[in-house]
Amino acid sequence: MRILLTNDDGPPSEVGEEGKAEEDWVLIDGTPATATQWDEEAWKDVAVWSVNVPLLEQVGEKGEGTGGKGAGTGAKGRVFKWVPKFSGVQKSIDAAPEGNDGWAITKGYTSLTPLRANYMQASGVPYGELKLGRLQRKGSLETKPEGFYAIVEADDYLLPIIHAALKSNLPPKSLTLIERLSQLPWPDSFLLQIRPYESMDFEHLLAHPSTSLANSYIIRKALIRKHYLWQTISSWWVKHPDDTTLKGHVPLTVTFELDYAEFLDESLLECYELHESFAQEEKEWWILKPAMSDQGQGVRLFSSEQELRAIFEEWETETPDGEDEDQAAGTMTSQLRHFVAQRYIEKPLLFNEHQRRKFHIRSYVLAVGALKVYLSENFLALFAPESYSSPESNLESDTARRTHLTNTCLQSGLPMDGSVQWFSSLPNDSCNHDMDMGWKESTTQQIRKATATLFEAAAREQMVHFQTLPNAFEVFGLDWIVDELGNASLLEVNAFPDFKQSGAESKMIIQDLWMGVLKVAIDENFGVKSHVVPWWHETPLVPILDIDLGRG
Repeated sequence: MRILLTNDDGPPSEVGEEGKAEEDWVLIDGTPATATQWDEEAWKDVAVWSVNVPLLEQVGEKGEGTGGKGAGTGAKGRVFKWVPKFSGVQKSIDAAPEGNDGWAITKGYTSLTPLRANYMQASGVPYGELKLGRLQRKGSLETKPEGFYAIVEADDYLLPIIHAALKSNLPPKSLTLIERLSQLPWPDSFLLQIRPYESMDFEHLLAHPSTSLANSYIIRKALIRKHYLWQTISSWWVKHPDDTTLKGHVPLTVTFELDYAEFLDESLLECYELHESFAQEEKEWWILKPAMSDQGQGVRLFSSEQELRAIFEEWETETPDGEDEDQAAGTMTSQLRHFVAQRYIEKPLLFNEHQRRKFHIRSYVLAVGALKVYLSENFLALFAPESYSSPESNLESDTARRTHLTNTCLQSGLPMDGSVQWFSSLPNDSCNHDMDMGWKESTTQQIRKATATLFEAAAREQMVHFQTLPNAFEVFGLDWIVDELGNASLLEVNAFPDFKQSGAESKMIIQDLWMGVLKVAIDENFGVKSHVVPWWHETPLVPILDIDLGRG
């Protein structure tokens, strides 16, 4: 009998068996044929064949053999039994039509079945292990059969706002809210994560750059850490001495490291601005901030080295048992090493209509990809609870804190009436009658230009400490203070700010903000246009920066 075998270079070759006639049957693709009937043209595209050879007639369902220790020497060894079950196979052969592989080998034929396959070409995989599964691909949500998935973690204030914004920006019935990644039908399903930084699955974000989107960059301390922020700004000024969009809009800042109060002298050796200030006859006030704290923790006023030393000595004192630890939380020098001292704005902009209370402006900024920046010009004004007066203490008293600190996180237990106002509702004239009536428009322009320059400075000059990603976006809260002459100065930058501090009266601004945030972020990454535009969505995010950092 002749058997036809395949090889990679051409048609199957003939392998003869001595003593057999050339016309013995071979079954090719279910059709009896002889070797001389081989049709090279018909099978030229076949590269792989399945060959089924009949078993020897004497092979049955049972067999025995011996082996193991002592086998073949007369000693007793183990007995091995081979017990294949042919009965089940025979049933399928008997039920199958004539011409299949099982029928062929029972008739003594050798069966050859051509195997054809189309192999998918995996693009974008130059090296490494090829992991099977659905290839990642960019595409539209409209063509993605399983739709869009989102993991949203937020407080009770923000959660319904984000849910409403998602439903408005996505096609009907396309959104599925899930709680964990294991609920995704496929690893490369379209996924949006809106979560606190500590809960974010950055590994999934990096592994699926075209189908995964998150509301946070991995590294952005060039903006949100106070000492890094000053480094970002001062480096930009050195390289761009003629730029005026940011210069003049940041208070003079000094950074230093300190472990314990006894080493303060050494820490301040290179803080020349502080030494010059301390030497002046006229008292000049500074505000001390731990570089990595938030919500106003550890903020103090000082005007001399003695007052500064007293602050650190106070923090080193252990809090007695049972005493309220809120003031000490996050400010122990054994836990915080980096500090900044900013020149205090002693003459802030005040309004009689607001009882001459000090306020700061909160602006919300959206950074998308690598890198586009948008500014929401629906600013908020956050007021201190009591009327302003010139600083005469280092905020040890409750009265001083209520006068100088505008952070609403520190106003728990105090009347909150009027603490948060819409910037647009502020009076056009201030207590300073020399103020330009158009101060609000001027302030908006200052904030717009300074914000654009700040993000460009972080992206270009601090690329190690601000690493943008094409499939990430982030909302930042920037705090500004305006002096009596109408000059806006940047105080700090907050990542994923506490939106509930805006209060119920300003909830519409937060709704408007997140509607715009998700519209821009989803459209930029997934090409999905907004399907619903709420009536209150009147002020869109304003684009202020668009630079290509070469990261996708």
